[in-house]
Amino acid sequence: MPRDPDADVIVVGAGLAGLRCATRLAGSGHHVVVLEADDRVGGRQRTDEVDGFLLDRGFQVLNPAYPAVKRWADVAALGLQRFPAGVRVRREERTVELADPRRHPTRIPATLASGLVRPGDLLGLARWALPALLRPRRIIGGPDRALRDGWDRAGLRGPLRTEVLEPFLAGVLACDDGSTSDSFVRLLVRMFALGSPGVPERGIAALPAQLADAARAAGAEIRLEARVQRLRAGAGPSGAAAPAAAGPSTTGARRVEVDVVGAGSLRAAAVVVAVGPDAVADLAGVPRPVTRGLQTWWFAPDVAPTTSATIAVDGRRRGPVVNTVVISNAAPSYAPSGRHLVEATCLLPAAARSDAAAAPTEQDVRRHLSEIWGTEASAWPLLRRDDLPDALPAQPPPLRTTTPARLRDGVYVAGDHRNTASIQGALVSGDRVARAVLADLRGA
Repeated sequence: MPRDPDADVIVVGAGLAGLRCATRLAGSGHHVVVLEADDRVGGRQRTDEVDGFLLDRGFQVLNPAYPAVKRWADVAALGLQRFPAGVRVRREERTVELADPRRHPTRIPATLASGLVRPGDLLGLARWALPALLRPRRIIGGPDRALRDGWDRAGLRGPLRTEVLEPFLAGVLACDDGSTSDSFVRLLVRMFALGSPGVPERGIAALPAQLADAARAAGAEIRLEARVQRLRAGAGPSGAAAPAAAGPSTTGARRVEVDVVGAGSLRAAAVVVAVGPDAVADLAGVPRPVTRGLQTWWFAPDVAPTTSATIAVDGRRRGPVVNTVVISNAAPSYAPSGRHLVEATCLLPAAARSDAAAAPTEQDVRRHLSEIWGTEASAWPLLRRDDLPDALPAQPPPLRTTTPARLRDGVYVAGDHRNTASIQGALVSGDRVARAVLADLRGA
């Protein structure tokens, strides 16, 4: 007879999806073990302390308007430090700041005088954005197309598009060619309109740390530095190896074995693969998700280039930087007292995976920052550069908000690459897969 399983469910990966999945399963009374290859939880949501500065792994913001964040995170406890609702734009002759007119009505005259906002553009923006603000479910279930085509259909053209929206969203989507799902971007802009994004006081890693505490409180066991090598179909009730057949997991009949590097194997009635897009193909046997790359630079100038905390873009599009911000102006906790922290994000071409020469260079980044901020950036001390080839899953049309939770008998997969490329998508995917596992276990 086969031995009893080591857990009811094993969750591979302690990122946002895996932690939410584990919390839901453990809260339903199941013995859950989470296996994480890294020395800490969080996956892509990671923060390191460097010379007293807090450096996230890439420029990541948390939007408290996400329904999943409202439901499963304690935003107040994270001490969210918010960015102003606007964007700073470097134009040919000057730099202007556009502010959200709903939150900063006194700055409407300056916004109108910027030369970036024309009546026709405003009408096009309204035609494009209002359906998502008023009836988001129709956007989710309706027809979809590439973002550039959606803007063309709405009549959104001119400098508001080319100098503001396109460069700003390039950093958000890790894509600047307009090929992203129009429906996805409209829903994303809806969240920007409803919320005030920011960063937690102790860095973006504070979010998964909080979710890990919730998982442990629910009864889940989290094992760090436990790298899973492969999954295998376990033994049936007679001790014979069971085939990996489609259909719900049968607790008394089949097990899944998980081989852990240097620690033997574990057995469970179900295994949820909740790793990133770079590793999911090898473990789960699914096609590797298409991803977009980003490169983030962290500088510590002696003097801040501005007192503004608004994110800046180059409306002229004359360099590799797609957004930059004096993050310590918005989040003082990210820098030691009296010091300044500047973030700059560039797109990382797919070719950079195999050819380092394809990535933006430090010289080009410093030149571009000097132009954007209007001050010399060539001598700013560099704290770190992060190359993130798998920063975000690609989100082409048509919009896909769900994919099958179960891959085969006893094996499930979760992650933002199975939902939408966002914190919202990761949390929703983890919870949805947990509900699928619970239904199958109950059915068994």
